[in-house]
Amino acid sequence: MELVPVSDLTKPSGAQAIDRAAHLLTRVVDAPHSVTFSELAESTGLAKSTTSRLLTALERNGLLRREAGGAFVPGDAFVRYALRGNAETDLVVAAMPYLERLGEISRETVNLGVIRNSLVEQIAQVDSRYVLGGTNWLGRAEPVHCTALGKVLVAFGATELPDGRLKRLTARTVTSRARLESDLALVRRRGYAVADEELEEGLVAIAAPVRRLDGAVIAALSVSGPSTRLGPQRVRELGEHCRTEADALSGALGYPTKEGAT
Repeated sequence: MELVPVSDLTKPSGAQAIDRAAHLLTRVVDAPHSVTFSELAESTGLAKSTTSRLLTALERNGLLRREAGGAFVPGDAFVRYALRGNAETDLVVAAMPYLERLGEISRETVNLGVIRNSLVEQIAQVDSRYVLGGTNWLGRAEPVHCTALGKVLVAFGATELPDGRLKRLTARTVTSRARLESDLALVRRRGYAVADEELEEGLVAIAAPVRRLDGAVIAALSVSGPSTRLGPQRVRELGEHCRTEADALSGALGYPTKEGAT
């Protein structure tokens, strides 16, 4: 039988409830890693029922977020506040749970890309579970016209196609602006882009847009791997997964998702 402290025999309300919730929130924010339910209940001395009720309220209001394993980390409200500062660094921190989830689903390399000097640069990566296709893309800058990340960023207005002749990198690189415009229109309709051996022979990539609060696309999230594993059916499946995780990340950054829209 659980022993309940006398102070928890009644449901906390008013200032008492606020103090207890703030105490729990502070423990999570100050911790160097995620904190479990048991650790929070033990360190605060609150009854498990009270701890559960307060944590649920904090999670519901975006102040805490529960990881896949059940432990707690600061929630999306802190992410949005942090993004007012060092936007790119904090974007990586905010994006990692979504990249990791996509990596678990796909088992392929997952990247987050942004525009830098008119090229698309990968600023975060979750490695492939396979030896084949396990390339480190971090810090690499690639053309926008032949990458899935780049096509997304062009299609949704984060950048433009470069002036002049578009470089052909493989036999499948699209260099016709008319064909690219048609491809970009398809990207906007279905919500994700595909680059099928356009950057490197044997490499297939799929990417979807990440939006901030005002709806502007600020990054793209991608899955990439060898064409031997990423055939047409798998590309369609991963396109949907990519879009789902990119939408979820956009929601964490404040953009109203379909589920959260009123």
